[in-house]
This record gives sequence, structure tokens and C-alpha cells, in this order.
Amino acid sequence: MVEKKVTAKSSKVGSGSAGKTTVKAAEPKSKAPVKAKEAKIKAIEITGKYLPALGRRKEATAQVRLFVNGSGQVIVNDKDLKVYFPSGLQQQSVLSPFAATGTENQFDVTVRVVGGGMHGQADSVRLGIARALVKHNEDFRTTLRQAGFLTRDARKKERKKYGKKSARRSPQWAKR
Repeated sequence: MVEKKVTAKSSKVGSGSAGKTTVKAAEPKSKAPVKAKEAKIKAIEITGKYLPALGRRKEATAQVRLFVNGSGQVIVNDKDLKVYFPSGLQQQSVLSPFAATGTENQFDVTVRVVGGGMHGQADSVRLGIARALVKHNEDFRTTLRQAGFLTRDARKKERKKYGKKSARRSPQWAKR
């Protein structure tokens, strides 16, 4: 450690100061080795004509691009579907509109999703894919509607009310 001696005379009379003060200056901390940022990996460059659609759930918003004549590749925020949604249930939820219409490996999809949590994001992507499939083929509407993929789940977090601890929770009440 490096020590610096600083002499300071107190301007206040009777402040109790001895007249000289020793201050220790801390050494700058050694920096930990910085990890190199992993490069964003795109499985394939998807270009060409696409069908845009928007899906929302809670606070999540997904902008979906459905490319016709694809190979079943799904890229979410420049990452593969299995990397972005590691949970099998979320992957299944995202791909379920393709399974319902029997078009598993016929389209490529790119998605830009922001906001919310992982489950809300997965459901917003599912709604966006279902809407894009209906734009591609109007005959899919009845199948997707019956499966519930075209219904926007309007439930959101309820706002906090004054006089309450949260949206509905009241403060503790004592009778006596």
C-alpha cells in the first residue's frame, strides 16, 4: 500500500484535532481478467420475401418474420431457438403453430422479441408465428383458432391501488 502523508491545520479553534493527519490512499485494484464477449452466432443468413406479424403477451412484444420456402430454421434475437429458449416446453410452445398446421419444416422464422420474461416472450412469439401463418394461408385460420393460437391473452399485471400493499392485498387488520 502506498501511504500519503497530508498535513492539515484545523481552522476551528478547539476542534480536538492534533494538527497533523495521516491518510492512507488505497492502491488501485488489479483488474480481473476480462472475458472476451462471445460472438453472436447466426446459424444461416435468412433473406428474401417474408410475411411480418406482431405478437404480444404480458409485457413481451415479438416481431416475427416468416420466410416461405424455408427449412424450419428459427432464429430468436440472433440466436438459435434452442439457445434462446433452453426449456423444452417453451420450444414446443413456439413451434406448436407449425405442428397444428402440419408445416414443420416449410418455413424459416426470424424473431426480434423484447420485454417480459421467458414464458411471456415464448407466448408472444407463438402468437406472432400463428398470425404470420394466417397471412400466408387463410385456410389455417380455423385450425389455429380452434387450437387457441390466434387469441391474444389480454391478462396483464394489475396496478397497485392506494391504501393497499399491492393490487389487492390489504394491510393487516386487527379487530382488537
